[in-house]
Amino acid sequence: QVQLAESGGGLVQTGDSLRLSCAASGRSISSYTVGWFRQAPGKEREFVAALSWGGYIRSGDYTYYADSVKGRFTISRDNAKNTVFLRMNSLKPEDTAVYYCATAPSSKSVDSRTVVSGDLYDYWGQGTQVTVSS
Repeated sequence: QVQLAESGGGLVQTGDSLRLSCAASGRSISSYTVGWFRQAPGKEREFVAALSWGGYIRSGDYTYYADSVKGRFTISRDNAKNTVFLRMNSLKPEDTAVYYCATAPSSKSVDSRTVVSGDLYDYWGQGTQVTVSS
């Protein structure tokens, strides 16, 4: 099993930046697909960003972003720390939500269609609150 713990959320102002962390334990997630989702009050959970392992030939991960965060958010991983990060710049009030990370093993096929669905992921963290004031 994989345990995930998000951190780094907080209360910020419009235009500020935050870096969320998703620390994994239980096993290495260096080859896993890791996604970030968010859920605002009264709204459905939505995909934010994900990365999937590029394999033994490709150097680096494949990355995927929701249109609403493209150009502002960056997902990355540090295998030595078994942690995935979500760097969020130019934050807006509409980014306010609880942010969750989730993982799926590399055995699961991933593409731009499947990566945005929560059904792909097996393990989820408890979430971290991000609040952006106007």
